[in-house]
Amino acid sequence: MPHLLVAGKLHPSGEALLEQIKTQGFGVDYVQEVSEPSYAPLIGRADALVIRTQPLSAGTIAMADRLKVVSRHGVGYDAVDLAALNARGIALAIVGDVNSVSVAEHAMMQLLAGAKRALLADRAVREPGRWNWRDGLEQREISGKNLLIIGYGRTGQRLARMAAGFDMTIRAYDPYLSRNGWPAGPVEEATDLAESLGWADCISIHVPKADKPTLGAVEIALMKPGVILANTARGGIVDETALAQALASGHVGAAGIDVFSKEPPAGGNPLFDLSTAILSPHIAGLTAECGERMAIASIQNAVNYLGGTLDPQLIVNREFAHV
Repeated sequence: MPHLLVAGKLHPSGEALLEQIKTQGFGVDYVQEVSEPSYAPLIGRADALVIRTQPLSAGTIAMADRLKVVSRHGVGYDAVDLAALNARGIALAIVGDVNSVSVAEHAMMQLLAGAKRALLADRAVREPGRWNWRDGLEQREISGKNLLIIGYGRTGQRLARMAAGFDMTIRAYDPYLSRNGWPAGPVEEATDLAESLGWADCISIHVPKADKPTLGAVEIALMKPGVILANTARGGIVDETALAQALASGHVGAAGIDVFSKEPPAGGNPLFDLSTAILSPHIAGLTAECGERMAIASIQNAVNYLGGTLDPQLIVNREFAHV
């Protein structure tokens, strides 16, 4: 009997799907806590693992004698030791285009909240004596402004369509698409990142995490004074210390940050004390609608892989696309 290990709390529709696949001859272990130690003791009997954001280390993979596929409850996999999976011939699947709407909406919210000084406006109402903050005219419009999208995949393209509704002038920077074919549409390709950083009034990031920050101190210094930044991608893509310094000085006007180098971020994070930093706990893809889609897709991907019917486009390490 194939055995499925689910690590992390699922949307109720995902839980209902687990009950359904039990009737189809699957064994199921469901661990709701989101941590590696909570599910690692059960990995030895799993043929498939559905995992949320917690780590999957080489040590845990070494205990997975039967494991054939890891199915991510999402599209990122920087917490998964891909090299260890490859060494064992274990496939890694992602959910595909189920969260781009949610993430693009969150990025749009970050840009608007930054421009409209949402946190300061809220404080001006709640705290006595701050009502006249409004007379400083700190709020800005994003309509007609320049938007740079770094990473022009599904989410970046959805954000571009939303931003077009605000009559923004949009550029996108994506070296992968530059090499492999730029999608049709009105968005201008940015070939020079440094020049485009200085051009943009707003910047939104939608790229995977690399070995070093995509936007470090050098890149932040190139940005237009007062720029508004949105990061819904991954922690570490933006240097948090450099960003906090730029926010404190006013060089960066506002930043929406949904992802952190360490999650949850430690107390004393320099972003915590800045009213121009709009922070959220890695929830851009965790709307009720998206959570339901990801739960169902991640379980179905695991089942389909074991059955030999999973779309190879959803497998990160394509050499293991066939069981």
